[in-house]
Amino acid sequence: MARVSQEHLDARRRQILDGAARCFARNGFHATSMQDVLQEVGLSAGAVYRYFRGKEQLIAAIADEVFVLVGSAFDDAARSVPPPTPDVLVGRVLRRVFDTNPAGDAQAFCRLVLQVWPETLRNEVLAATLQAGFDRLLGAWSTLVAAYQAGGQLDADIPAEHVARTCVATVQGFLAQQALFGDVDVRVLEDGVRGLMSLGRAVAPDPS
Repeated sequence: MARVSQEHLDARRRQILDGAARCFARNGFHATSMQDVLQEVGLSAGAVYRYFRGKEQLIAAIADEVFVLVGSAFDDAARSVPPPTPDVLVGRVLRRVFDTNPAGDAQAFCRLVLQVWPETLRNEVLAATLQAGFDRLLGAWSTLVAAYQAGGQLDADIPAEHVARTCVATVQGFLAQQALFGDVDVRVLEDGVRGLMSLGRAVAPDPS
């Protein structure tokens, strides 16, 4: 029997994850069965269960991939001197995620994200995956905020983690808007963050 190459195994795993993500985004996590996933990817049960034992493992793997993708964007930012400003960074990260997400389009991906969040309340494995990803994201933002403070771009008397949590929450809110209402361009978030960054720097209009 011919040995199956690692490239083939990776491609098959990718096929399964992409198909599952489309199913979850389209029909919801609980309304999607493993049979739905099998039909979506056009594979036998044995071929799919070789990689994933059930929906919980599939959604955890999808979430982990997203955090790895986001983490790589922050790693790139951390190597930049000076680091990109928050408005530039959130746009860069979201475009990278939207361009490569497994659900197919931005709104579908955001719907998938909103389904993952409540699942963490009942799924310990998924909760651990999400916590690890959040911790890495929070740490990355905190490092960048400290760099902004050192460069005089932000007030140094505000704890870096507090600013970092607010940055994370801003992106989470954007994802929720995109999932619920759609058609929210990333440029809207970039402009909004840039506008908030200008507080205190704006010149008052001349009353004359």
